[in-house]
Amino acid sequence: MTQDISTSLLPVTLLTGFLGSGKTTLINYLLENNHNEKIMIIENEFGPVNLDSNLLTPNQDIQIVEMTNGCICCTVQGELTKALHQLHAERQAGKLQFDRLIIETTGLADPAPIIQTFFIDELIRETIRLDAIITIVDSQHILQHLNEHRVAVSQIGFADRIILSKTDCITEQQQIEILNRIQKINSKATIYQAINGKIAKSQWLDIHAFDLDEELVLNKGFFIVNPSKQLETNFKIIPYQTSSWNDDICSYLFEAGELDLKKIGSFMENLVDKYGNDMLRYKGILAIKDNNQRLIVQGVHKIVGFDYGSPWQQASEKISRLVVISRTLPFDELNKEFLQTVAN
Repeated sequence: MTQDISTSLLPVTLLTGFLGSGKTTLINYLLENNHNEKIMIIENEFGPVNLDSNLLTPNQDIQIVEMTNGCICCTVQGELTKALHQLHAERQAGKLQFDRLIIETTGLADPAPIIQTFFIDELIRETIRLDAIITIVDSQHILQHLNEHRVAVSQIGFADRIILSKTDCITEQQQIEILNRIQKINSKATIYQAINGKIAKSQWLDIHAFDLDEELVLNKGFFIVNPSKQLETNFKIIPYQTSSWNDDICSYLFEAGELDLKKIGSFMENLVDKYGNDMLRYKGILAIKDNNQRLIVQGVHKIVGFDYGSPWQQASEKISRLVVISRTLPFDELNKEFLQTVAN
């Protein structure tokens, strides 16, 4: 899963969310307020995006529309891999010019197959950098969606950033319940509130979520976006409430001290081999005995990458943490195995 993050790689953001969550509204706001780069928007089907434009390349599977602000909308009706190959060829030939890709999935799409495309296909892996998974959550209907549609749970589970829409349509108590449920599913994603898609591009683009970096932050609240204050963000603590939900995806935290390299390697190999198909996202910053560098691990399903990071500054910092967002795991059993990797 390790990727070269050089500037030559084209950044791509995957934008997901259930039907009616507000993905198109977010894109419209971005395009209306984007003046510094050309963006290629890939959609599974035409939506109500303002396409004031000329059809450039009619094709049975791909239709490309150029907008007045220099951005491009591409509707993909066939295979995504084939479409990305074609867009790359046209960009290389100078027929198309764009600085980044945003892929908007259909509301009922599970992000997993799309994400795996960026690590399995050789040409895509060498030319494109998957930046982040952004999930839009319809605050007004998300609790119903989570109860009735498993794909809504999956969309939240894969997310690096979650943007709550329609928060002006719910009460504060409903908001607390929604935030608690989201955090039970995905404790790693940063959560933002945005009314009518009004959120600065810096909050959801160029996040570098798939880089093997040293950031492993468990979310403790969410940001409120205030358009009247130039989209400044304020952090709000989420009051915790005890509730019982039956979501089959949740976050698991493994934590220990310094680990034996061979033992943790064997643990990860067995974990991924046995449960990888159920593990949506996972990331760890591990302390290894007799090695002062942090060991970073990150993966999607059975695609996993390892790398060494910067040195630990103090012995007291050497705490190994692994966050796994997965369908139901036998956590107690696995946690005992994880603790057995602690160095003697």
